[in-house]
Amino acid sequence: MLKTEPDSYVLNVTSKEDLSWAATEVIRFAADEKIWLFEGDMAAGKTTFIKAICAAKGVTDAVSSPTYSLVNEYETAEQERLYHFDFYRINSEEEALEMGVLDYFDSGNLCLIEWPSKIKSLLPETYLLVTLEVGAGEARTITLK
Repeated sequence: MLKTEPDSYVLNVTSKEDLSWAATEVIRFAADEKIWLFEGDMAAGKTTFIKAICAAKGVTDAVSSPTYSLVNEYETAEQERLYHFDFYRINSEEEALEMGVLDYFDSGNLCLIEWPSKIKSLLPETYLLVTLEVGAGEARTITLK
């Protein structure tokens, strides 16, 4: 991990084997923050990284992309709920409102959100921003703010 400024960190991941370590670092860095936004180009590895985070949190369910369902709900062995959103295919913020996105955000449960720019005006004031940038091969640079 490389500290870049007081409120951000950069994780350099060289392969998928590093994702478990990186997931643990994100959990530690996030502390009590419950809204995590995942930004990155298509195929940057957002869903793959979220799978690693869910594994580190002890999710017992199969983790998959909610591209068509918009949200998947997972539960850890300790009965903690996590919500995984993918707003890539959403056409308007109204669709997110209709599915009750604000209730999810207010639930106090961890919300992992792919493509948050699609619902920009609905996002809470505070959140963890996780940006993934593609490097050579499986390498990724993951910036936390």
